[in-house]
Amino acid sequence: MSALLDVIIPVFLIIGFGYCTVWTRLFSTDTIDGLMKFSQNFAIPVLLFNAIAKVDLANVFDLDLFFSFYFGATAGFLIGFLGSHYLFNRPLEDSVAIGFCCLFSNTVMLGLPITERAYGEDALHHNFAVVSVHAPFCYFLGITVMELVKSSEKSLKKNLITILKAMFSNALVVGIMLGFILNISGIHLANSIQASIDMITAVALPAALFGMGGVLYQYRPQGDIGPIIMICAVSLIFHPAIVWFSGLNFDLSEMQLRSAVITAAMAPGINTYVFANIYGRAKRVASTGVLVSTALSIGTIWIWLSLLP
Repeated sequence: MSALLDVIIPVFLIIGFGYCTVWTRLFSTDTIDGLMKFSQNFAIPVLLFNAIAKVDLANVFDLDLFFSFYFGATAGFLIGFLGSHYLFNRPLEDSVAIGFCCLFSNTVMLGLPITERAYGEDALHHNFAVVSVHAPFCYFLGITVMELVKSSEKSLKKNLITILKAMFSNALVVGIMLGFILNISGIHLANSIQASIDMITAVALPAALFGMGGVLYQYRPQGDIGPIIMICAVSLIFHPAIVWFSGLNFDLSEMQLRSAVITAAMAPGINTYVFANIYGRAKRVASTGVLVSTALSIGTIWIWLSLLP
């Protein structure tokens, strides 16, 4: 019960506050959209830049950790893609968008604050390792499959250009890349610059959680119930279970296992709806999947925290 009250509820209360401000019209949707642009395109990229720049790359970056997490993520994508196409008779393009919902966990807005509150700030080092390749990996997989499914007659060169443009125009990816460059170069920022960065990182996650609540209010439960249930089951149960099994098989440390499983247990990120919206595919399923799975994750995260060592 303490995990629920001390770890999970504070995070979801901030989301709830954001939801209520839009529901009561205290804040307009335009205000929330502006807050989300600040969070996703500036504050969180700065947070990731700062974390990657400071992390001990040699000790944190572990191939076993990456394989354990991304084997589970890829398995989730395949289950979502194949299940939506063969079980629910969705077109291939819709199936890619639904598979992307099962692939893209909310590693930053939910994964970081939950892990920090549950296991302390030191536990975040392994989260940052996973997050550092999360957006590039997921976008590369999702966009590659979508482009191949959409138009098999397009040249591989055109598909590759589309994929690379989408990846490297993403602010999160840019922030992570700059963090790697600073880390590897050994350059130290001036104290005044670092102080400014620290101030921005302090508000990044609370602002993102608050904005996320406001965005969730704009989603309405709609779409086919079957794919939505599948998204919730794969994201909240199968993905973290596969990661746990893989982590035990690769003998991850207790801290690595905690970070990997909790990160995998997060509901789909809002970017899954953005992905569906870009391609105009399965938008209702994606939006409802994010809304419902985020609400259900209050209970499932509690269970995973209780089961983990």
